[in-house]
Amino acid sequence: MRTVDAVSRAPRSTLDEYRFFHAYCRGVDGMPIVRDDKDRLNWVSLLTRTSEQFRWRLWSYCLLTNHFHLVVEAALDDLSGGMHRLNGMYAQRFNRRHKRTGHLFSDRFGVRAIDNEKQLIATCSYVRANPVRAGLCDEPEGWPWSAGF
Repeated sequence: MRTVDAVSRAPRSTLDEYRFFHAYCRGVDGMPIVRDDKDRLNWVSLLTRTSEQFRWRLWSYCLLTNHFHLVVEAALDDLSGGMHRLNGMYAQRFNRRHKRTGHLFSDRFGVRAIDNEKQLIATCSYVRANPVRAGLCDEPEGWPWSAGF
């Protein structure tokens, strides 16, 4: 019999239908999801098209070597559908370009609901500061693979 521990992720069905979300995704076993600027440009382009297609209001994003973060205002179904498309299309292109097979992303994407304006601002700041914490730049504005406030 399988037991569930106290820190298990809440089912997505408990999240409100439309709100602000912090979504994130990591590479399998910490592997890179981008290898060069061509991959990064491809991901940003796909993110832009996905945002338009799934009616996301993208508040902030940050793409790092082995993961990414998004702050999105959307309906939950649109967030889920868009993340499925973004990750699926990107993984197919990445695998084809780099002549590899198998999963690129670990598990399904993670998501946390953002409950108020203070939390929205703090989450956007957290997302934008990722490359600074990783030692990739001195300030968020110095990282070309992120945007937002």
